[in-house]
Amino acid sequence: MTSVMGLVEERETVARVRAEELRAEAERVLAELADAEWVLERRVIAREELAETLAAPAATVDAPADAARQAAAGRPAEAPTAPVAGSIVPRWHAGMPLQALSVDYRRIVELVEREAGGGEGVSAKELASRLGLDVVPAKIEGVRSKAKRLAERGWLEGLPTGRFTPRPPIATVQMVTSRAGRDGGS
Repeated sequence: MTSVMGLVEERETVARVRAEELRAEAERVLAELADAEWVLERRVIAREELAETLAAPAATVDAPADAARQAAAGRPAEAPTAPVAGSIVPRWHAGMPLQALSVDYRRIVELVEREAGGGEGVSAKELASRLGLDVVPAKIEGVRSKAKRLAERGWLEGLPTGRFTPRPPIATVQMVTSRAGRDGGS
């Protein structure tokens, strides 16, 4: 007859073997996960690099130099290429035309400038509605994402309330910046 202690030890051995098998499987899965994450990271970097390259072609980066060379050679300057949907939003700087943005982003900036609401700004829901989109969470979040990107790049002003207003005039920005420098950054 088998002792109770022997049965318990046998079950313990089976459990130990199963735990070791699962531990080995977990290590294998974690190694595969690390490899997959490494590949994913490389793909994301490649896509981002490609998007940056396509969004800022050499013609727009070197436009002033190219225009001067073409004028010196007696040829007219080439028209800059129009941005395409899905292109990266360039950072705003003085003198940058609204045409530097793709149509979707341009429409958002134009709506915010037109519908600023007396300083209250425009919400993403209001923007989605005025853009003729269905006012559903997916569309609203898409518009909010684009408006936030515009705010991050200086085309709009994002308020803490989640609403968006036109970018402050350059004189106001320069005045606030110079005042902050005199006051010690406060």
